[in-house]
Amino acid sequence: MPPRQKESYSIQSVDNALDLLEALCEEGEEVRISQLSQRLGMNKTSIFRLLATFENRGYVEKEQHSGKYRLGLTAYEMGQKFLSRMGLLSKAKPVIERLARESNEALYLVVPRGNEILMLDMVDTMQQVKIVPLVGNRYPMTSSAAGLVILAHSETHRAAVARETLSALQTDLRQIRATGGHQDQGVLGEGIASLATPLIDAQGNVPGCLCMIGPAFRLTSELVKTKLLPRLIETGVVISSKLGYVGHYISKGH
Repeated sequence: MPPRQKESYSIQSVDNALDLLEALCEEGEEVRISQLSQRLGMNKTSIFRLLATFENRGYVEKEQHSGKYRLGLTAYEMGQKFLSRMGLLSKAKPVIERLARESNEALYLVVPRGNEILMLDMVDTMQQVKIVPLVGNRYPMTSSAAGLVILAHSETHRAAVARETLSALQTDLRQIRATGGHQDQGVLGEGIASLATPLIDAQGNVPGCLCMIGPAFRLTSELVKTKLLPRLIETGVVISSKLGYVGHYISKGH
């Protein structure tokens, strides 16, 4: 008997429920049933029943006066438990916190998700002028500094990119591999600068990258080149070593 494809085991009602939770997460604020219905192409009755079930379990909360819905504490608690058990985060967080204190700029742990990057976690700056937190936001892999450093160091992710797009990026990717980092301005939003370096594990895979984000007027090209990017790359090497990667030290030895 031939093996069944994963899709053949899919349960439509569960798919709908997960689509609904993801939509609530991406909205980032309170939302009405009519908005969810329009976004997901589901009828309002089905959405209402799913929301009622989630509300009973604490995954969703309803604002009594407006009738809008938002993610509940149970969803938050589940996410926190996952993050606390995530090896990459547990090994990287103390090192990231140290660099955030030294640089006084916001540091993000960024992970790949399909053809996008996800801002998974951050340590914020104490500066008065700062960028609105981007945790939970996604951006195209092929445009941001964070996405490009992952592409440059991951053959797996390059294989998923269209050939024409990859061809246009070859020069940038070679330069990133040579320098160990990359910077951009305006990609994540007007007036926002970011710089990134890859995190590599014991198998040579790239589970994510370290990214510094701040106002472009403060993260000037000169400061990034002479101080911030070298320090970011150095921190990335430290985190990668904690993940079991020794390639940086072997390269130096040669």
